[in-house]
Amino acid sequence: MRILFIVPYPEGKAPSQRFRFEHYFEDLRKLGFQFKISSFFDNRTWDILYKQGNLVQKIIGLIRGYGRRWRNLLECRQYDFVFIHREFSPFGPPILLWILTKISTVKIIYDFDDAIWIPNYSESNSFTNYFKRFSNVKTISRWAYKVSCGNDYLCNFAKLYNSRVVYNPTVIDTEHQHNRIASTDKHGFVIGWTGSHSTIRYLNDIFPVIQELERKFRFEFRVISDSPPELSLSSLKFIPWKKETEIADLLEFTVGIMPLKDDQWAQGKCGFKALQYLSLGIPALVSPVGVNFRIVDHEVNGFHCRTDEDWKQALVKCMTDQLLLKRLSGACRPKIVNEYSVSSNRKNFLHLFD
Repeated sequence: MRILFIVPYPEGKAPSQRFRFEHYFEDLRKLGFQFKISSFFDNRTWDILYKQGNLVQKIIGLIRGYGRRWRNLLECRQYDFVFIHREFSPFGPPILLWILTKISTVKIIYDFDDAIWIPNYSESNSFTNYFKRFSNVKTISRWAYKVSCGNDYLCNFAKLYNSRVVYNPTVIDTEHQHNRIASTDKHGFVIGWTGSHSTIRYLNDIFPVIQELERKFRFEFRVISDSPPELSLSSLKFIPWKKETEIADLLEFTVGIMPLKDDQWAQGKCGFKALQYLSLGIPALVSPVGVNFRIVDHEVNGFHCRTDEDWKQALVKCMTDQLLLKRLSGACRPKIVNEYSVSSNRKNFLHLFD
């Protein structure tokens, strides 16, 4: 069995790829699968992609990316499956993919983990929004042999265009990576958040709560990201995200937060932050939007926080009740191991290639 993975970003770089299918590469090798990963953006372009400026280098990176996609068309007949994550190419109609479907009998597995049919883009590349074609999600879903989606909301959308839709959750490697438990006996209390520049805006919604709590309690508000938040808080400590220190940095959290707005884009999120927190025994305080409601059990392994008052009360309880904190922490990891781990979803993922 031969698989060509068509992906936007270099291997090992983007969370959506690392935690949706790169986890399973070793399993595929052990089972005798042969596969190739073809990213649209190479490492040189990835390093500048979400930074302001560098327009010429980005354009050159795009040209190289489209060159790789043309080569993919020429080699596609060597494969049994083409696994497409999010998009075949970033701009315009899916002409190259249409050609692929006409010149080969290869089966397309289409995978996405966000409501990517809704316009949503990085401020550093906002001009690219004019060249994107968000309706491509519908088109590729129609052409696909199977569609793999990260939550029920995305599955329901895909089912409008394809009858072979598979719920394939974003999962955590609890055996080799997220395999440690955060201590509940830390000297200080750390409210933590991790995420990329694209989701850091959600911290604005919890800013008033953190600001109010600063006047009454001593704690650290630690943010792990690829860019610092623009928040004026005395408790704020920014930690640049690094793959090598990701787990150790997360283990410093006492509780992890995931605020979201209740809109269509948030409904499509796959709860990755909550999954990471819980897998390490860190209680998750989340906006109960979309799959978050399913991942976090209220007052069991975290809290559902809809209003500012909910956020404040949940954080105060965790800061002042050590027994509660220990109870919540003890219930975190079993939920992930049983329902959102590589081991629990391995068969489901491999069945995509039946």
